[in-house]
Amino acid sequence: MAEGISSRQQQILDLLLNFKAGLCIDEIAGKLEISRNAVQQHIDKLERDGYVKMGMLNKTAGRPVRVFVLTEAGINSFPKQYAWFAELILANLKQEMGAEAFQRYLHQLATSLAQGLLPQLAGKQNEERHAELVRIMNELGFQARLTAADGGQPSIEAFNCVYHDLTQKFEEVCEFDRALMTTLLNQDIDHVECMAKGGCVCKFRIKP
Repeated sequence: MAEGISSRQQQILDLLLNFKAGLCIDEIAGKLEISRNAVQQHIDKLERDGYVKMGMLNKTAGRPVRVFVLTEAGINSFPKQYAWFAELILANLKQEMGAEAFQRYLHQLATSLAQGLLPQLAGKQNEERHAELVRIMNELGFQARLTAADGGQPSIEAFNCVYHDLTQKFEEVCEFDRALMTTLLNQDIDHVECMAKGGCVCKFRIKP
């Protein structure tokens, strides 16, 4: 169940998942055996939160009837298996390629991604580049910050590993982060602390 959604609202989402063309208030009320007013209140909340929206009007013998359908956010509120699927792909790649080639592949993948991000750092120097990298990482969900520990040498600390489950089984995934940061900054990076190895954060020290 998505955060902030009551059990009754989840029942409404379940119904709309099964009726892709949408349901009107009266249809939802009939299927859940609750009052029309109660359904309206739940729909208002789900619509405000972005889980449902008004769909095409159903034309009946009388006046047109409004129906409601799931939004993308509503569809995405249901369980997904992205980590499982990614793990399946990575396991197959590593088996087919071998460990060394697999790590090189992740390095090249990060370098390719970095090429598309480099314009965001154009014209920036040193501290500005570091700050922009932190901003990019936070957009990706890392919850990162720039520190000046280790004798004044800047480091980036990430408090959230966005693929924590994968790094438990594939240490090579950490190479993706290091290669991405190295390419964007055009500076070598030392991965000095890793949450996958028991660290409190993932810490990347920027070499002079």
